[in-house]
Amino acid sequence: MECPHLGSSVCIAPDSAKFPQGSPSSWCCSVCRSNKSPWVCLTCSSVHCGRYVNGHAKKHYEDAQIPMTNHKKTEKQEKVQHTVCMDCSSYSTYCYRCDDFVVNDTKLGLVQKVREHLQNLENSAFTSDRHRKRKLLENSSLNSKLLKVNGSTTALCATGLRNLGNTCFMNAILQSLSSLVEEFRKTLCALWQGSQTAFSPESLFYVVWKIMPNFRGYQQQDAHEFMRYLLDHLHLELQGGFNGVSRSVILQENSSLSASNKCCINGASTVVTAIFGGILQNEVNCLICGTESRKFDPFLDLSLDIPSQFRNKRTKNQESGPMCTLRDCLRSFTDLEELDETELYMCHKCKKKQKSTKKFWIQKLPKVLCLHLKRFHWTAYLRNKVDTYVEFPLRGLDMKCYLLEPENSGPESCLYDLVAVVVHHGSGVGSGHYTAYAAHEGRWFHFNDSTVTLTDEETVVKAKAYILFYVERQAKSGSDKL
Repeated sequence: MECPHLGSSVCIAPDSAKFPQGSPSSWCCSVCRSNKSPWVCLTCSSVHCGRYVNGHAKKHYEDAQIPMTNHKKTEKQEKVQHTVCMDCSSYSTYCYRCDDFVVNDTKLGLVQKVREHLQNLENSAFTSDRHRKRKLLENSSLNSKLLKVNGSTTALCATGLRNLGNTCFMNAILQSLSSLVEEFRKTLCALWQGSQTAFSPESLFYVVWKIMPNFRGYQQQDAHEFMRYLLDHLHLELQGGFNGVSRSVILQENSSLSASNKCCINGASTVVTAIFGGILQNEVNCLICGTESRKFDPFLDLSLDIPSQFRNKRTKNQESGPMCTLRDCLRSFTDLEELDETELYMCHKCKKKQKSTKKFWIQKLPKVLCLHLKRFHWTAYLRNKVDTYVEFPLRGLDMKCYLLEPENSGPESCLYDLVAVVVHHGSGVGSGHYTAYAAHEGRWFHFNDSTVTLTDEETVVKAKAYILFYVERQAKSGSDKL
């Protein structure tokens, strides 16, 4: 966004004496002393925490807008706004008056000068600190961060991703997929190296801009929509020149799939479909003549409605009423449903559109089961969020009862264990914030862009999940069921 307020707000020069000591990404808020998500005011160089910590950067701006009552404002004071600030980790610039990220600069290029100065401070701090860290690593067999957990030293072998300007939707998906897809090696391997500083996925972000125009810019996006675009484009790229055949020749109608085929999309199978791909059987029955139509549909994820009876918000003190579970959502997805007047089925026997019923069966389960809870619904004027808590299991999600032929499945082949959860914080799809919980080597981590913290299972199960990733259980390990 082109911001018109830079001239009156960007007043500081790149001068080390005006900034705190140490690396900018670890600067502390001058009010609460938190070092999470520091932002520097480009008017006065004061540092405050971001809106997803305690919001003191925004309060600094709001306090500066309060009219002076005891003294008459000078002309200089009227021009100074404290409106624009810079993220000390990603170096993105934000204007509170525009309520958006900024892409332009002042005539003298002050924003870029401050950005380069902060980058130099970060690099200098990292270089001077590297020798001390190297000694620490040499004295330890763990090439990772060290934390105190329950009184003992443990390794936090995970690295955050910097927010490049409302890119938490991308970070949360990448940090979730890192538990599952080894093939995303260039970016995803960096997540589990235990680096002392956050990794910046700029190269991947700009590639996303090139191949997915819908995600250009710095506005907030839907993490589920991004995940689907990402997987679909990966699938297309991987099948380009598939067996020497051009992509245009490969494309086929999904309806031509038979139940005996391997799961494939657009007529081809790749590592994406091998990991995430499953097959649904879609049964439609004409209520007039009883004609049945069956169709096999490949899927990479299942989008589940939260049943309407659970959509009313429950307050903290309200204990009455049933709790929505993941099983309720799965049952709603697979139960027999009568299609309404807007979805009349074209019956080939009756030769016209008729009332009908629809039912889904899962013909083939994927190795990684991705479940998307449909929390955003359009009303007449806007898109509302369903904030209902949905209870989900950490282990032993049993999918057998949703299979078309459960008798042909082994005792362990239908059990899934949770490995990642994407959470949306806030009220709207175009706003708010995304974070992710991901399991790695038996431990759970909470990824909040560049910040990574070790967490526990009790915290994970309390999350209001937006996307759940389950991996097929390979060995017998308990008998927990959904």
